[in-house]
Amino acid sequence: MAVDYGTLKKGGFMRQKQKNNFSLRLRVVGGKLTARQLAKIAQVSEEYGDGYVHLTSRQSVEIPFIKLDQIDQVKEALAEGDVEPGVCGPRVRTVTACQGGAICPSGCIDTYALAKELDERYFARELPHKFKFGVTGCQNNCLKAEENDVGVKGGIKVKWRPEQCIQCGVCVKACRAQAITMEDGQIKIDGSRCNYCGRCTKACPADAYEETHGYIVSFGGLFGNSISKGEEIIPFIEDHDKLLKVCDAAIRFFEKNALAGERFKFTLDRVGREELEKAVKEVCENG
Repeated sequence: MAVDYGTLKKGGFMRQKQKNNFSLRLRVVGGKLTARQLAKIAQVSEEYGDGYVHLTSRQSVEIPFIKLDQIDQVKEALAEGDVEPGVCGPRVRTVTACQGGAICPSGCIDTYALAKELDERYFARELPHKFKFGVTGCQNNCLKAEENDVGVKGGIKVKWRPEQCIQCGVCVKACRAQAITMEDGQIKIDGSRCNYCGRCTKACPADAYEETHGYIVSFGGLFGNSISKGEEIIPFIEDHDKLLKVCDAAIRFFEKNALAGERFKFTLDRVGREELEKAVKEVCENG
């Protein structure tokens, strides 16, 4: 019987150079695996693979040397540990994320919660080419958000509370963008310099800043045979639902305009980035 390699690849089983051997890519959302999942992955690797796994550049796990005639057994064994195969090919890939505000002191948003939500919303959706989301918690950008088709970076918009301020100057020193100055005991914030890193409010000992947590979104990132940094359209998105609508708009634009085998960045180049800007600004303004 003929082997349907396309269907196998769609389900995460990638052909190896060794005949009838596959490297199985697993679904790992936001880089997070439980101890139970890890134990099951190790067991499957020992029983059905070659006793090791590969950690991919996008936070996934691959189990090499899965035999063609054992694929169904492997899927059943993994399911016992709540482990699912990932996807390959022209569809939305697993969402990557740093540890974010739940763990990291620098984090401005809960990256894993957002990655899980985006994964549930888009994972494995069929598109003209692969499509990648990445979520990073702050301007330290550990996840390199701009390398993704859609990258989401956490940020904090601040407003000074003069009645709380003790004029210590800590926020001025903490601001790497030199957006904050203090003159005669008055704090001034240059909005054109502020990059929403949140270092000022995190450093402040007097709770002298009002915080609005939000998202900085980039579009059209690419890192491979061609390299391109994703670019922002809206400087700062405050509303969570609006962020999801912006992501929906990007997916719809790609689905409607991309040619088969064309990455998002090249679709933007061909169709015109201003068309995506119109779509994104429309959902931001009208909801």
